[in-house]
Amino acid sequence: MSKVLIIAEAGVNHNGSLELAKRMAVVAKEAGADMVKYQTAVPELVMSKNAPKAEYQIKNTGAEESQLEMAKKIHLPLSAYAELKEFCENIVGIDFLSTPFDHESIDLLHSLEMTVWKIPSGEITNEPYLQKIGAFGEEVILSTGMSELWEIRRAVETLIAAGTPRENISILHCTSDYPAKMEDLNLRAIKSIAEALDCNVGYSDHSVGTEAAIAAVALGAVIIEKHFTLDHNMEGPDHRASLEPAELKQMIVKIRSIENALGDGIKTARGGEIPTRTIARRSIHALNDISAGSTITADMLIMKRPGNGISPFDAHLVVGKKSKRNIAADDMIEPEDLE
Repeated sequence: MSKVLIIAEAGVNHNGSLELAKRMAVVAKEAGADMVKYQTAVPELVMSKNAPKAEYQIKNTGAEESQLEMAKKIHLPLSAYAELKEFCENIVGIDFLSTPFDHESIDLLHSLEMTVWKIPSGEITNEPYLQKIGAFGEEVILSTGMSELWEIRRAVETLIAAGTPRENISILHCTSDYPAKMEDLNLRAIKSIAEALDCNVGYSDHSVGTEAAIAAVALGAVIIEKHFTLDHNMEGPDHRASLEPAELKQMIVKIRSIENALGDGIKTARGGEIPTRTIARRSIHALNDISAGSTITADMLIMKRPGNGISPFDAHLVVGKKSKRNIAADDMIEPEDLE
């Protein structure tokens, strides 16, 4: 099994501070993540001044300001991303990834030679956006919160038609609620999407805690994306649905343990089972004393531990044979005892 790709989603939990964004890269690396992901946007190109906040955004940041006003405060300027990418990759040693939310942000990240593209759930029906990213022909990770299967299929077909090979597309099952309720996660959709669309499938987790992400790996997810924050109590829309550093590290340790436990799917005796097999299984033994020259019948036999003799599966090869020696009751019958 290939190693699960773990994306630590910093998002906008840096609250517009480049220094906090850098600190988050360090935390992601220390936790064991493969990538740290941000969100790149020119807010005025993403939302109108009349766009309402989501309920979770109102709950976490209040209703006084608009979604646009909130976004302006928490996004980094485009000019910060070259320095941030350099810091992540060459100082910290973790892969940099950022989700673009508009065409100008796509152009910027392309100029910075970012070659993996994360498409957020909200853009799955944005055909011009999909076509622009698809034309690069590079790796694409597509989140699918709020989507029907036909919408995912159409988005995939759009990317392919634009120039991205199917094998370069990975799909993330996702529930776009912050935090998402357990009863809304529908983790079995991971398998459904994989079967329907013939793509690698992962999971972008917006639930509280780590259980869902770990379960997703057991269900076959090859990518896990999870929001994290430096502190749940920071101001901003996403902090309360994010993991703190110790929780992020704990999740990654558990995922690595689970992926190791999944194995290759071939059912056979493994490791410590092999010596136990001799102890726990049974061999053919004599139920009573058997005299030399006796023809062995089934009622002369009993199956007892240990299991390093003739298998009970092969009793038919013993019954009807003559004993070459006197066999005492409870003795294991060996092949050399039989004529």
